[in-house]
Amino acid sequence: MFQSQSTPMAAPVMHSSIGSKIRGAFAVGKTRWGMLALVFFATTLNYIDRAALGVMQPILAKEMSWTAMDYANINFWFQVGYAIGFVLQGRFIDRVGVKRAFFLAVLLWSVATGAHGLATSAVGFMVCRFILGLTEAANYPACVKTTRVWFPAGERAMATGIFNAGTNVGAMITPALLPLILSVWGWQAAFLAMSMLGLVWVVLWALKYYNPEEHPRVQQSELDYINQDVEPQPVKVPFSQILRMRGTWAFALAYSITAPVFWFYLYWLPPFLNQQYNLGISVTQMGIPLILIWLTADFGSIGGGVLSSWLIGRGMRATTARLLSMLVFACTIVSVVFAANASGLWVAVLAIALAVGAHQAWTANIWSLVMDYTPKYMMSTVFGFGGMCAAVGGMFMTQIVGTVLTVTHNNYAVLFTMIPAMYFIALVWLYFMAPRKLPGSAD
Repeated sequence: MFQSQSTPMAAPVMHSSIGSKIRGAFAVGKTRWGMLALVFFATTLNYIDRAALGVMQPILAKEMSWTAMDYANINFWFQVGYAIGFVLQGRFIDRVGVKRAFFLAVLLWSVATGAHGLATSAVGFMVCRFILGLTEAANYPACVKTTRVWFPAGERAMATGIFNAGTNVGAMITPALLPLILSVWGWQAAFLAMSMLGLVWVVLWALKYYNPEEHPRVQQSELDYINQDVEPQPVKVPFSQILRMRGTWAFALAYSITAPVFWFYLYWLPPFLNQQYNLGISVTQMGIPLILIWLTADFGSIGGGVLSSWLIGRGMRATTARLLSMLVFACTIVSVVFAANASGLWVAVLAIALAVGAHQAWTANIWSLVMDYTPKYMMSTVFGFGGMCAAVGGMFMTQIVGTVLTVTHNNYAVLFTMIPAMYFIALVWLYFMAPRKLPGSAD
């Protein structure tokens, strides 16, 4: 099924092709890239809010006497809210439109973030994290919907990789800036500052976002470029029918197997590095290793999208290009096995960075894959259902992590060994179950 060419000119040709593709994409029009910038910044804020808890965990655990299971339960309740929110938000976005739904979601999650500063116990944080999960669940269905309506198939993986890079930017910014805020104003002020950033974004979204056909400044040539793919006519589809679609379950199961791995990195990397190498909460000790890991993830997110877009540009069927790219990234993720017993901090950081970067590249392609075979009018619903399944997987993941670390006295080796197998299982499932085309399109 998969074919490759290895000639001395392959790398320069690919580089030239990518460069000309990017220049050509901007020549068609720039409006869609402005819309992409908005969802990129939303995703960045989304992950600043999430990553902050992991960075502040040692301080909060000491102040409120949290145990490892308390911290696991706080993350568990975020996942409960996230699971419920995903399916509700996805359907809501398809019903009322991405502009109104996303505006309301970010407004509410910004308020929930600020409310963390009022919590005084583990139970208080569980309540705040539940509400945050319920509202933050709108982010990816809204971002994917925006990408689906603003970008043609050949650009979707690249666009997806760019907005999803916001996760890593958020995770990088957090350990760089939080120690400064913590040292001057304390942890309550950190949550308030994150809340204010979200409210600023809400104003920008309300003023700047439009759907393609409604945008006052989009050129007709760019609209024609965006709408080059044949789309089925929008119809009202009951949720029960969406649940009977093969493509819904192809995405949902594969995503639920692999998405929780990123949450494991987000929540547990700071405690792991702190435990293994006695790092403190400062920019130089904890911040630099995490920044390097998330910077690598940024390259993986964008590079993973570029790879499958390049393969499609070379004439490969979109589904084949996505699956081939995902196989490459699954093999790269094996590096994480060496992290738990690494000989030093920077060896562990390298092993984890490669795996996190490959995970983000994988994610850009699995999201593009579901966009390739799902009509626009049901995109957020299908993605929201898959996201709900992934969040349920994340709920179990947090409990498994907490239990394994409790039983093994905080030994991470078992967890790092399990991770690569999850991607190969998901890839086999997608190979057999993913539809090969959009309904109603030509072969």
